[in-house]
Amino acid sequence: MYPLGIVTGPETSPDSVLEPVLDRLEAEGSVGVVRPGDPTAERTVYEVGEDGWAAQGEGLDAESALSTVATAHDYGLLVDFPDAAVPQIAVGAVDIEEPAMVAESLQALDLDAVVATAEAGEPIETLDSLIAQVKASPKAELSGAIATFTGRVRAKEDPEDDPTESLTFEKYEGVAETRMAEIEAELTDWDGVYEVAMHHRVGRIERGEDIVFVVVLAGHRDQAFEAVEAGINRIKDEVPIFKKETTVAEEFWVHEREH
Repeated sequence: MYPLGIVTGPETSPDSVLEPVLDRLEAEGSVGVVRPGDPTAERTVYEVGEDGWAAQGEGLDAESALSTVATAHDYGLLVDFPDAAVPQIAVGAVDIEEPAMVAESLQALDLDAVVATAEAGEPIETLDSLIAQVKASPKAELSGAIATFTGRVRAKEDPEDDPTESLTFEKYEGVAETRMAEIEAELTDWDGVYEVAMHHRVGRIERGEDIVFVVVLAGHRDQAFEAVEAGINRIKDEVPIFKKETTVAEEFWVHEREH
């Protein structure tokens, strides 16, 4: 799912921007909307309305809500979350750092450029969204197994180690995506394997958080397990993604230390 933020100035209504953006994105796929709710609400409320999936409520965590949206939608729109780490469209007099797109007014907003801006960003995927993706395969009725792998940020490898605070991943743009797609296609050609979906996050990931997912839809469990193991091994060996580790004592690029 591609995330996108909409932030408007005081002279522009968020709804006046949301409506045409929704219409344009829905021409490409399904859209989920996340926006702040009533500040007096006692809890976050998740609901599906006329505009698709929506989340509202006090203390709403935008990124967590987007992860839920990713399970069922192609695009996720954040409305008035200026600090969210997604590509932001600034309409009107808006003071935010490094917007992905700027329009002086609603009339000046290029809706085709909105789609391009969304799809140029880093997609959000979760284990649930990838499972939903493989279950939607036209070959799903032939499948008797779904196997998954989730890689996480480990705090320590040994009890005496300095705790890892985070890992930061950077990818070789274009090359990494192409190689991941090739590996998915090659594994799908295996006997009894019907669908393979993989995703590796980039950027800073805190300890305990998920990094990488491999999901395989197959006829039988042994075929699924074998393809999952091959998938994660090939990601580590063949996809140009570079890792920086930050501990309480130091920070270093792992590939530089290994060589």
